[in-house]
This record gives sequence, structure tokens and C-alpha cells, in this order.
Amino acid sequence: MTYLGSGDPARRRTDYTPPWLADLADDVTMEGAVLNGIVRGADAVRTLLSYARTLYEYQDFVFVGEYGENGYVEDYSSRIQGQPIGNIAVIYRNDNGKVQHLVMNHRPLSAVLLFSRLMGEHFKETAYADFFAAPTEI
Repeated sequence: MTYLGSGDPARRRTDYTPPWLADLADDVTMEGAVLNGIVRGADAVRTLLSYARTLYEYQDFVFVGEYGENGYVEDYSSRIQGQPIGNIAVIYRNDNGKVQHLVMNHRPLSAVLLFSRLMGEHFKETAYADFFAAPTEI
């Protein structure tokens, strides 16, 4: 199961910053397994991803890099509160080289639900609350 990672602690990065995160189009969209709906706008995407990254204990990468002419892929595993989680992030750039659309494909379901609940708890008093599972939904 790929979300378990390599098992090699030397591969576990805690210092990774996605190079594309600083290059979001103003009207960027983001979809993901942990989300209800589509997040729209650079500020919203940046806010949610900036917090989400703090929940990972580390990132153990299988692949990070360019994909085709306008794409970028990150395939990694981690743990959130000790629970294994994997993600394949697919990033699409527009013709101007700005990130236009992101798809975050986390797995397994138990980790997706935990991740969404933790995000929901953090953003419960904000405009982003409806994007995440409420504690009573899990």
C-alpha cells in the first residue's frame, strides 16, 4: 500500500515547500478528497494549503516534478496524528505559467476523514468551514 511510505526515516522530509505554491493564478481552483466542493481563489487555496501542510508529520516522496508541458505532480506519503496517509497532487498551469487548478488525491478513507475533520476544526469559525467534515460527520 503506497500510503505507508518507504519506511526509511532518512527519506522523511519536514522542510519541503511546493515550488508552485507561490505561483497561483488569481482564479485558481482546488479539488480534493478532504474537501466538500471546489475551493476558488489564490488567497483561499494558499490559506488552506498553508495550514494543511502543518498537519503532516513529514513527507516521504516517491515522485516530485514536471509532468507534461503544463503539469506538476507530487506523490508522497506521511502521517497525520500517527495515521498513515498518501497523496498524489496534480497541478495544472495555465498558458501564462500560473497554477490554474490543483487536485489533491489523499488516501485511505480513514485518513481522509481525519484530515478533513482536523481542517474543519481549525477553520470552523471561518468562511472555509463548509469545505470540511464536521466532527459529528465522522
